[in-house]
Amino acid sequence: MHDYPATIVAVTVWAYWGCVLVLIVRSRLRYRRGAGALPHTARERAMWLLWLPAVLAWQVLPIASTLSRSFALTLPAHAAEHALWNATRWVAAAVAIVALGLTIPCWLGMGRDWTMAIVPRTRSRLITTGMFRRVRHPIYALSILLMLATIVAVPTPAMIIVGLVHLWMLRDKALSEERFLRQLHGDEYAAYCARTGRFWPRFFPSSDETRLAA
Repeated sequence: MHDYPATIVAVTVWAYWGCVLVLIVRSRLRYRRGAGALPHTARERAMWLLWLPAVLAWQVLPIASTLSRSFALTLPAHAAEHALWNATRWVAAAVAIVALGLTIPCWLGMGRDWTMAIVPRTRSRLITTGMFRRVRHPIYALSILLMLATIVAVPTPAMIIVGLVHLWMLRDKALSEERFLRQLHGDEYAAYCARTGRFWPRFFPSSDETRLAA
């Protein structure tokens, strides 16, 4: 039987990373910038060694769950057969589509300042409009939501492991970028951190958040 939630999630994830590829090409052709596709800092080069395989696995594992009989790749019986679980997987597939849809205006709003990684010695504007008005990393937040939706829709052991790696890497990447932006924008960025949340909105500004996590 065809597994529609897994297929929907797979297509959504492919579309997500297809958009990222388009953004990389656009940065090179239109703005003459590398967009951080090849990391410049030693820390991010090390991160890429783990994150790139995780991203590739993310694109493969949802479809593998419908084709393989391996324990690590196949859906648990309760997820495939239980009516409530199956309904939850459909909801997760819908959430994945919403996450992609909300990410697109964030990408477009960044324009030439969009990068995949820190690009030293490059000036960039501090974006505080749209979703960035309340959240410092809305693209990462939506990527987290997309990954969580994938894990719910495709709860295989392999997908759960890849998901945990991805979530940890996004947090580490966000912290690294915040340190860089603090150096680049100084007090303006500190004030921005005080009134926004990292991955979800902050409704009560706090001076404690002006310092970046170590």
